[in-house]
Amino acid sequence: MTMQPHVLVIDDEPQILRAVRTILTAKHFRVSVAARGEEGLTLAAAEQPDLIILDLSLPDLDGIEVCRRLREWSQVPIVVLSVRDTERDKVAALDIGADDYLTKPFGIEELLARIRVALRHSAQGKAGGEHIVRSGPLEIDLAEYRVTRSGVEVRLTATEFRLLAHLAAHAGRVLTHRALLTEVWGPEYAEHVEYLRVFMRQLRKKLEADPDHPEILTTEPGIGYRFISDD
Repeated sequence: MTMQPHVLVIDDEPQILRAVRTILTAKHFRVSVAARGEEGLTLAAAEQPDLIILDLSLPDLDGIEVCRRLREWSQVPIVVLSVRDTERDKVAALDIGADDYLTKPFGIEELLARIRVALRHSAQGKAGGEHIVRSGPLEIDLAEYRVTRSGVEVRLTATEFRLLAHLAAHAGRVLTHRALLTEVWGPEYAEHVEYLRVFMRQLRKKLEADPDHPEILTTEPGIGYRFISDD
């Protein structure tokens, strides 16, 4: 990744393009913009940006289709920024390969935080990933299959650890129910959300200070879960 991360913004609203470009330029990002899906795909291929901010409602292509086509050849982080805020739209975008989803109107600091998380995750992936993930008193050693809380080892079942490890390896990103079920249990369990809920309850009892008000394993209602790390 360059010293000035390069962000491509694909959105057909001129005021959004101007606002995001102004915000990111002030934060020392290099910014390219596209007002149509096909134009965005062309720029993505030509410029190889470090991150893409993508609207779903474009005049020529649906943003879900743009995301799908990008994922055919690139793993560039994609943050969806859209007025469409239904669970169905969010799940569709995340399942097709988006890294995160923000609805308009959005907060500047929240947008910048999501961008930082996506860029950090991308950099870790290119470097081979981090073996140790920390969240407050919790430490997860992904290589040694070991979890400690305040220095005391926490005993997890194999399935619990696979679920926790997958969330921790994608810290900061929201992972959909379908993505987690497919990764941990297999494609045939993609619709068995009750499995996931049971195991998330078990993990929270073992890892959270207050399982009823989780701060590490947070819920994205109707969509999935997010692991909150210290980084």
